[in-house]
Parts: sequence; structure tokens; C-alpha cells
Amino acid sequence: MRRRPWTLALAAAAVTTALAAPPANAAPPASSPPSPPSVRVTEAARGFDPLLPSSDPVALREAYRPLAVTYTYEGREHTLDDYLARTGTQGLVVLDRSDIVFERYVAADRDTLFQSWSMAKSFTSAAIGIALGEGRIDSIDDPVTRYVPELKGSGYDGVSLRDLLRMSSGIQWTETYDVPFAHVAASLGYPLTELARQRKRGWEPGTRFEYTSMNSFVLSWVVAKATGVPYHAYVQKKIWEPAGMASKAYLGNDSNGNSMGYCCYYATDRDFARFGLLYLNGGRANGRQVVPASWVTESTRPSAAFNQGYGLHWWLGENGDFSANGLGGQLIWVSPRNGVVIVKSTLATVLAEEETGAAFAAIAAEVARTRTARLASAP
Repeated sequence: MRRRPWTLALAAAAVTTALAAPPANAAPPASSPPSPPSVRVTEAARGFDPLLPSSDPVALREAYRPLAVTYTYEGREHTLDDYLARTGTQGLVVLDRSDIVFERYVAADRDTLFQSWSMAKSFTSAAIGIALGEGRIDSIDDPVTRYVPELKGSGYDGVSLRDLLRMSSGIQWTETYDVPFAHVAASLGYPLTELARQRKRGWEPGTRFEYTSMNSFVLSWVVAKATGVPYHAYVQKKIWEPAGMASKAYLGNDSNGNSMGYCCYYATDRDFARFGLLYLNGGRANGRQVVPASWVTESTRPSAAFNQGYGLHWWLGENGDFSANGLGGQLIWVSPRNGVVIVKSTLATVLAEEETGAAFAAIAAEVARTRTARLASAP
């Protein structure tokens, strides 16, 4: 699985310990009463906007079953329990289509709101695709300044939406150093719009891959300008409600009315799984086409010859798998071949992270195997 570069924020977030967990085939513990988010999260005026539960939530059937997962990495055999412990995983949800077949929480529960980090970028991609399908955006080959004229004269002047989506904007940016600065500035109330206007051109757009979180903020700004409503309001109306998210969530902003777009969805793992299920189902939820099917296809295939491992704000794996990736191992992983969605949430840790591709492929294969076995044994 291709990974995005780590940022310096990892150093602060990496104070985590792999906690003991029950066996992988154990029944999930009963959900404890939901703990409210902290005041810091719930005060929209101080940096967060709410996303309200859908009036028609997508049903996820609890159909837990034992998963005997083993995989080989660097010549050694490992188990799912090994992987979850070493990665400090706090939440794991595995869907067999719309069935929850495995669910585990450590120091958390199914009502815990996990921080998405950069998994948010894939939500921003979905918002762009929906706006494109509605005709609010004419083409992703349009220059960004067609929708955000405030960026004229900046490093973004003349850059296409496509190059923003495939992380090839050409602006001067070093993710390791620049994203912590931008994130702290936004947290202190400095407008991200002003930071975007200050970006300089560093190289020719569309010629190489350079992971740049500011590109994702600019895309969320495009959504707001093209649709005439704030990004979070558009996400509420066009994704959270029709995609059937079941719980209240929060979306980070810069305290100046601008959603971050590159990070900071606080949501349950089940709702992150619903987003993965939406893409597994070609953009459909509850019989509705939420994200255009053509956009699901285009955004989850290689976006440029210079990077076969990245789509349009989605990371690409093997055998058609794709994922939304966040700092420290947050993942929404979709396997169309196996009909499986896996969501992993944790405090940031790099332990065993490179095993993720092997571990998740083994989980998906075991889900598919046990599904076939159950169907074969059914009367």
C-alpha cells in the first residue's frame, strides 16, 4: 500500500502505547454510553462545525464471525492480534458489504469520534465530484482561479483543479514543515485563505507528484465558491445526509468560516465505514446515487503517469484496492474485488505500519473465504 509522507505533527501525536486486546475471534464488547466530545471540539465558533446525522441512515447489520487471519511479512507469519497490538489500533471495523463482521475498540467504543486527519482529503474529492456532476464545476481541467479569483497572482494562478487533485500543483511546499505551520496558524485563527494566497510557484504544475495539504484546502475553497455555500454545509447536504451517516460528527475550520478540507473530520468508525461502503457501491447509498459513478471510477485509478499509486485524493493499492489515508495509520480501505471495507483508527504510531497492506489483504481474503464457506453450508 502506498503511503503518504509523515508530518512533524507525528512527533507530537506519537505518544501512544499498544494496548492489550481480546482475541480476534472474540465477540465485541457491549458499547458503553457515548462520551461527549471535548468542549474544544464542539464549539464551532472556536474551530469546528457540526455534521448532523442523516434522516435515513444506512443500515449496517451486526453479523460478527470469527476471522482466522494470518499473513506473512518479511518472512515471518503474523496474526491479526499481533498487528492490532503493535499498531496501537483503537478502532477497527470490517464490513462484508453492509455486514459488520468484525469490530474492536480499545480505550474507545463505537460512539467514539476519531480524528480523520488526511482521510478528509477523500471526502473533499467526493465533494468536488458531486459539484462537477451538478454542473457547479464545469471541468476539473479548469484553472482554479475560475472559481477562486482571489488566488490570481499567487502560485496557484493557472493551476488546474486536476493538478490539485492529483497533488501536482507546482507550489513551493514541504509537507513535513509547512503543514504543521498551517495547521497551527489555522488553530490560532489565521485565515487559511490568506496562507493559500501567499503560496509561490516552485515548479511546473502537472509534471510530478508532491503531496501538499494546502491543495486540499484550496479544493474545499473551490467547493464553497462554486456552490455558494460553506464547504461543511455542502458536505452535510450532499454527503453526510444522502450517504446515510448515522451519528453527529464535527469538521474543523480555521475560525474564519473556512473548513480545512485537508483534515479534521471527527466521526465514528462506523460512519467512516459507511463512506467506504459508498465507494464500494459505486457512489450509491440507500438506492440513491450520491457520488457520480464516473467520479468514483476516475478518482480511484492512477491519475498520472508519474504516480501510479495515487488517484484524485485517493491512495491506490494492489488488485484494485484503494484507501483514504490519515496521519499515523488512520485508514478507510476498500477492496472492490473482495467486497470488503476496513476502517482503522488509532493514535499516531509508526509501529508495524508497513505491514498494513499485507494485513488488510489477509483480512479481506478471510472475509471473502468465510462468506463463501457460509453460503456453501447454508441449507
